[in-house]
Amino acid sequence: MTKLLYIKCSPRGDRSKSTQIAEAFLPAYKEKHPDAEIEEFDLFKASLPEYDGDGVAAKMSFFGEPAMDGKQQTVYDELVRIFNHFNSADDYLFSVPMWNFGVPWKLKLYIDLLTMPSTLFGFDPALGYIGLLKNKRATAVYSAAIYSTGAPKQFGVDHVSTHLTDWLNFAGVDDVVTVWYQRYKLISDDEASVALDKAREEVKAAARR
Repeated sequence: MTKLLYIKCSPRGDRSKSTQIAEAFLPAYKEKHPDAEIEEFDLFKASLPEYDGDGVAAKMSFFGEPAMDGKQQTVYDELVRIFNHFNSADDYLFSVPMWNFGVPWKLKLYIDLLTMPSTLFGFDPALGYIGLLKNKRATAVYSAAIYSTGAPKQFGVDHVSTHLTDWLNFAGVDDVVTVWYQRYKLISDDEASVALDKAREEVKAAARR
């Protein structure tokens, strides 16, 4: 059975534009995959551990630093559990608002928790990093109130879609569709409504691919 993991990255609920657009993905996906399991994972409601010194020590034990002690092993076991939940999906849907030109902190924490050697990635001294996720696809919906493609740098820069896409590619997910809603330059409410509808149609097409 196909599984979609819908990762909600905004704490603003229905007021979030990225969430509003992502919601249009779900019925189109269900139409394409009627037997699919769809799980919503709200990062701001999830209980995620801090990625602290024990987590870093567990990670670095794979790179020649001292072996994990008991506490670090416990932390690593929890990281494996979090990864296995993420890895259980075939498809991913992210709804991501731009925060300070990057991803919200809860998504960055989730990425740090997932990015462990032997689970998400491997390393070869000659070849470099090797993504271990296979046969997966992702759709990422982004929204920005001020930033817009082609706007002067004073209005912001895009470190949000570049960060998530590069991380997904690093993990082995090469089929990534990006959908943007950018409020800047949309002077009237009518223009904003048209742009919102356009983004919804784009995300529906991504769901049917």
